[in-house]
Amino acid sequence: MKGNLIIISSPSGGGKGTLIKEVLKTTANIGYSVSYTTRAMRDGEENERDYFFVSHEEFENKISHNDFLEYAVVHGNFYGTSKTQVNKDINNGRDVILEIDVQGAENIMKDFPEAVSIFILPPTYEILRERLTKRATETHENLALRLRNSFGEVQKYQEFEYIVINDDRFRATADLQTIILAERLKRVRQIGAIQGILDSFDISKFNTVGD
Repeated sequence: MKGNLIIISSPSGGGKGTLIKEVLKTTANIGYSVSYTTRAMRDGEENERDYFFVSHEEFENKISHNDFLEYAVVHGNFYGTSKTQVNKDINNGRDVILEIDVQGAENIMKDFPEAVSIFILPPTYEILRERLTKRATETHENLALRLRNSFGEVQKYQEFEYIVINDDRFRATADLQTIILAERLKRVRQIGAIQGILDSFDISKFNTVGD
């Protein structure tokens, strides 16, 4: 049985990265697709752990070789999802989390309508602005751009199956994990196991009443 492709998106500063890290610590048989980006590395980030940081030339070369499941330009930088990595994990029966912006999520959902889509909402705009400001990883201009784009991004919530409101980290993490585990229990994902159980009920083995 193939694993689930799990799309997790939010406006910039929505807290999806923090929640995903918590879920990865506590959930078995789940992987994380490390994206490629052309943006500069922030303090505390590591290449190949947080992102594959590449030049515009390297990114465009990967586009020409059809290496991406999806890619998009977000806040002036390229972001892309590795096709090889995602397909390998899913075909091995492992769930894969894609942490992507709303534009990339739209592209994935068009090609993979069976994907599980989850949108992380901040409780208010003020809290979103506070989180982005405290992060202190953006120039004044980039911060202003992200805040301007945030209203359009939150409107995309309607395109996702599940909504998690990130007003409390522990509760939001539990909500996210619940969605992932519940998806594994769907009837359509357990056909093989169900059939094995049904096959064990061999009526010919039963004694007739009165024997």
